[in-house]
Amino acid sequence: MKALAITSQGDPVAPNAEFIDVPDVEPAAGEVRVRTEASALNHLDLWVGRGLPGIDTRYPHIGGSDGCGVIDAVGEGVDSDWIGTRVVVNAAMERPQQGKPAGRDIVMFGEHTNGTHAEYFCPPATNVMAVHDADPVQAAAFGLSHLTAWRMMVTKGQLQRGDHVLITGIGGGTALAALNIALHFDCMTVVTSRHQDKLDRALALGADHAVLDTGEGIARAVRSCTDNRGVDVCVDSVGGPLHHECIKSLARGGRLVLCGCTAGANPPTDLARLFWNQQSIHGSTMGNMSEFSASMALLTNDGVQPVIDTVFPACDGAAALSRLEAGTQFGKLVLDWRA
Repeated sequence: MKALAITSQGDPVAPNAEFIDVPDVEPAAGEVRVRTEASALNHLDLWVGRGLPGIDTRYPHIGGSDGCGVIDAVGEGVDSDWIGTRVVVNAAMERPQQGKPAGRDIVMFGEHTNGTHAEYFCPPATNVMAVHDADPVQAAAFGLSHLTAWRMMVTKGQLQRGDHVLITGIGGGTALAALNIALHFDCMTVVTSRHQDKLDRALALGADHAVLDTGEGIARAVRSCTDNRGVDVCVDSVGGPLHHECIKSLARGGRLVLCGCTAGANPPTDLARLFWNQQSIHGSTMGNMSEFSASMALLTNDGVQPVIDTVFPACDGAAALSRLEAGTQFGKLVLDWRA
């Protein structure tokens, strides 16, 4: 079968990506085999290509943590009624935590294992969800970003209808998914970016306010958008110098939820402001199947659509990775495997 594979570790990643022949796959016990219709890129594809500490990635490696397709075979112990069903995969596979029977670890499909960027992939049957007549490109683009944003906002951030929400770094998949969820809950939204064109596009999608991040702080502008009240929930994956600005943007009782730290992992903070204003900070990553079902229902039941930047033929996957590395995309980058 054909696959988009990272043939060796390196930075940048795209020059090491090749569309190559790899051995066919068969589902093991408890797995299904999916004939891929569409897979979507995430920044995780880049991190895996650059090499992640503590993970012994063997190359060539097939990335991809978002995928949609039709099940054509099942492994031992899996109901054969799954065959012929279009499904989307939740890449966050929960496993017992080593040495801690009561705990759970998350193993990522496409990071710890080969992933969805291939003609076929074999996830656990417990991690797929039927999407039936959904558009495969939209379903692939929707999965991981909306799952991540759902856990951040609803599970951890306790989002309520009508809340004030700040979303930093608008343009990436998770940030745009957060905007989708905030709009679905009729929230007042403030988005930030270093790029005015991305702010303009977010406003066109329904964001209420846009703040250009010039590197001189965003809190004053954010608070002015809320009549100095501040926001109830802040969704941030940037970290670094924005972390303190996010805290200063929170209302009393506000929740800052983090899923990344692309600008730095050790920023200054403000402990006095946090306890005096009864604020809280939550770390969040991926989500379980209950959260996946709830987030995917936005697509399948409520008509919420992902923002898609570009759909590439699968054979042009290296170009898609190059665009992801450049950071110029607005929305998801999707590979179409049906050509």
